[in-house]
Amino acid sequence: MAKLKHDPNTIADNRRARFDYEILDTYEAGVMLEGSEVKSIRNGAVQINEAYVSVMGHEIFLIGAHIAKYANAGYAGHTDERRTRKLLLHAKEITNLKKEREAQGCTLIPLKLYWKNNRVKLRIGVAKGKKQHDKRASIKERDWNRQKQRMFKG
Repeated sequence: MAKLKHDPNTIADNRRARFDYEILDTYEAGVMLEGSEVKSIRNGAVQINEAYVSVMGHEIFLIGAHIAKYANAGYAGHTDERRTRKLLLHAKEITNLKKEREAQGCTLIPLKLYWKNNRVKLRIGVAKGKKQHDKRASIKERDWNRQKQRMFKG
């Protein structure tokens, strides 16, 4: 049987985030969606690469995520594909996120959108931006790991 490269429950993955940021902590949040948005997500018409997470008051929102309009929607459906979507977290988790963001000067970025028990979940990362020399070090490390794999394989 063939080995899967990625989790079949994964909808969208922000692969660039781990290269541009150092992830300090992660949280799982639910996403408030409309029915036509869920159908679009099932079709795979979603992108979170340019999205970010923002704290407004005592609520958390996903801003800039692109969910394409569902083509077969019988009604007008949602018109804005990049609308702000509310994220669902416990109050304790929201206060922890606010404290971490303020204390360490971090940003909140979406890492992964996935299915869990037929619900759409978002993995949020508390991240610190990498400097250029940090990125070069991670490239060197990745190349070295590839070379080691080739040596052991061959």
